[in-house]
Amino acid sequence: MDSRMKRYLGVAAALLVGFAVAAQAKSWEDDFEKASAEAKQSGKYMLVDFSGSDWCGWCIKLDKEVFSRKEFKVFAEDNLVLVLLDFPRQKPQSKKLAKQNDALQKKYGIKGFPTVLILDPSGQLVETTGYQAGGAEPYVEMLKKIIEEHKASTAKAGGE
Repeated sequence: MDSRMKRYLGVAAALLVGFAVAAQAKSWEDDFEKASAEAKQSGKYMLVDFSGSDWCGWCIKLDKEVFSRKEFKVFAEDNLVLVLLDFPRQKPQSKKLAKQNDALQKKYGIKGFPTVLILDPSGQLVETTGYQAGGAEPYVEMLKKIIEEHKASTAKAGGE
């Protein structure tokens, strides 16, 4: 293989990686109001990840072991609106986004990272969790249980 072909393949591989990262990034919303509106309209629950994506070891571990896995992505596609509220130390972030994230951190009393909130489609807090060992499958099962129990309790309360 000549050097031009190697260079071409290298550029093609870099583009594919870039598209894959962009596609994954699109599944996570960083605009909380937009995500809230989508959750209300779709009837999906929100998973809100308070993360220090470029410095928090447990956040990186949660992303690697759960959020980036096929099992989680398949479940999330049909059931969740994903929201990433990031508190990076190295990556640039707009002032508007940092202000939004700080306000939401205060609103929900977030003290550590990662903190994961499950909100119902109307925006009410259902559960607070974070990193849990075991990978994507047990994490998805935990989320299913939280959502099913909330739906059951809401239906019961509404039927009384």
